[in-house]
Amino acid sequence: MPPFTDPSLPSSGFPPMKSDPNIVTLNVGGHLFQSTPQTLTLAGPNSILSTFSNHPFPQSDHIPFIDRDPDLFSILLSLLRTGNLPSKARSVDLQDLISESHFYDLQSLLISAIENPSQFDGFNAEKSVILPLNGRDPPSAIATTPFGSVHVAHGSKITSFDWSLRRKYTILTEFYTIDSLLAVSPTVAAAGATDFSGLQIVNLETGSVEETLNWENSTNSISTVQAIGSSPEFLFTSFESSRRNSSSIVVFDRTGDSLRPVVEIGRGEIYGADLNSAIPATKLEWVPGFNLLMASGSHGGPSGLVGHIRLWDVRSSNAAWELKEKEDCFSDVTASGNLSAIFKVGVNSGEVFMADLRNLRAENPWIDLGGRRGNGRKEGGGCRIQAHGNQVFCSKGGDVELWSEVLMVGPTRVDGVDEGGRVFRRNVMGRVKDMGGCRITHMGFGGNKMVLGRKDQQAVEVWQSSSRV
Repeated sequence: MPPFTDPSLPSSGFPPMKSDPNIVTLNVGGHLFQSTPQTLTLAGPNSILSTFSNHPFPQSDHIPFIDRDPDLFSILLSLLRTGNLPSKARSVDLQDLISESHFYDLQSLLISAIENPSQFDGFNAEKSVILPLNGRDPPSAIATTPFGSVHVAHGSKITSFDWSLRRKYTILTEFYTIDSLLAVSPTVAAAGATDFSGLQIVNLETGSVEETLNWENSTNSISTVQAIGSSPEFLFTSFESSRRNSSSIVVFDRTGDSLRPVVEIGRGEIYGADLNSAIPATKLEWVPGFNLLMASGSHGGPSGLVGHIRLWDVRSSNAAWELKEKEDCFSDVTASGNLSAIFKVGVNSGEVFMADLRNLRAENPWIDLGGRRGNGRKEGGGCRIQAHGNQVFCSKGGDVELWSEVLMVGPTRVDGVDEGGRVFRRNVMGRVKDMGGCRITHMGFGGNKMVLGRKDQQAVEVWQSSSRV
């Protein structure tokens, strides 16, 4: 008889247990775990755990044995129970946990827990890794997914990194330089250029073009892409005719098997010497909660830089609000549904301004959050601004400013202006050793990551909160 066995015990080696149809007992690597059929069913129909929940065993006679690591299983079982990873997950190697999740078919649930956008806190963000790119071209566009995968356009190539940043592959496209990139799914992207006709839907694994979308303009000239955006239902593309005398935003339905154009909004034509009548949108952002599309663009002419911001009601094809800017026109604009506001960085002053979406005025809606005014030195040229969650990130040279709202009770006066209780504070993001470097040219946010591209750098930086798993 083998040592340490008891003939009175069942073949599993554990004492008999009373059968309870509401409890499932599993032996994983020699350790007993108990759970409910309802919890195990959350693993999904393809998981081995759902098999045990659907076909309960008489626990007094047999305890199913799974020859896997019990410590890793304990973490994954906790994930099933709560939807979150326990604190002890920080003590294990992430790649081991990823591999184990594939065995139980829990990788989607694990990715969602790890890449939860709420886990990204700009105050605790650190530069975690630098991702090198093939070739000599710096980043020209960055696209991210909610699950944290990263796609970077550089020259005519697109390099993709999976959500764990461990798998990397590069494809070659037909473009000379890709200027706009948006992730349609983890393996498919929409790509466009300002000097190449059409929007291409590209398979990022094979490099093949699945579909090419164009805009039929009045001059029958080719249409180039100026910006791409999306909502859960629609894909938005800003087109400009190659003659640069007309522009439009085309809305495509993304809920079907193929992208189908459903409406055209914001069509503009240049009339005579009025060059500002057809400024194409160079940034498109969907504003959740308000169901509006923000389209912004600027144009430099004899009278200086002129900007145009519109909020579009896509279903009615009407502009809910618009603003033309000349004085301290924007270098970049972003909209936040969470903060119910539009933010811009002034091209002259370099300051961050806010316009409350709940109280837009016909005149000047901007509130200077920094409390300073422009000095004409164009300190904001090249600055980028992006809202993510409840925070706003603004690049200044090689650094990133972090803006967050401070909740106040009652009205607060800043620079003699009644702000109605809305006060924003500025912080410089990152540790001293992470700060500085070449000018930031691109910013992207996906999952719990911030991705930065810098001028003349053949790599991108990934920043994550220091409290991450």
